[in-house]
Amino acid sequence: MTVEKISTRPFNKYELPPLPYAADALEPQISKEQLSIHHDRHHQGYVTGANANLERLEKARQEGAEVDMKALLKELSFNIGGHVLHTLFWPTMAPAGRGGGGTPGGALADLIDKEWGSFDRFKAEFTKAAASVEGSGWAALACCPMTDRPIIMQIEKHNTNVYPSFKILMVLDVWEHAYYVDHRNNRGQFIDAFWNVVNWDMVNKRLETL
Repeated sequence: MTVEKISTRPFNKYELPPLPYAADALEPQISKEQLSIHHDRHHQGYVTGANANLERLEKARQEGAEVDMKALLKELSFNIGGHVLHTLFWPTMAPAGRGGGGTPGGALADLIDKEWGSFDRFKAEFTKAAASVEGSGWAALACCPMTDRPIIMQIEKHNTNVYPSFKILMVLDVWEHAYYVDHRNNRGQFIDAFWNVVNWDMVNKRLETL
């Protein structure tokens, strides 16, 4: 049997984005060691994994080989989801006193007040969502394009319970790898620290692009 060679062109690969600040810039809320391990090892792992998954698919096409498509695409979805969410996560934070922390202003503040009645109510709901994610996952603030309403999502792993077409404005990683160096298994302490470094200007900019 002759294997038909597929004509291909080189594609771009996923790349690890640099942190938008120094690795120690979020201290004392997030230590340099914690941030470096999270970015350089865990996020890099998803980038490496996604590229390897795509290379495996390409090789199978070239060689006419069979692959377990269900398993491979599930793994690819996991790795791409991890890369996309982490890429959103880093700019969602900024050093305290240099854009991080405090409360939102502008259109975002208006949207939160309209939906939740107050920032404190929104903060409490988002905190509960982040604290109660089962196993490993994320809490996210997104907007529904069908209702023009903001909504809080719990994302399991990196790719489960993501609402299709919903624009993500803000994400918080609550995998243990995001906080175990600083807080061991105390997720609540990490969530409290996160509120001190939220980059509301960035969240507002994402809202403006809707």
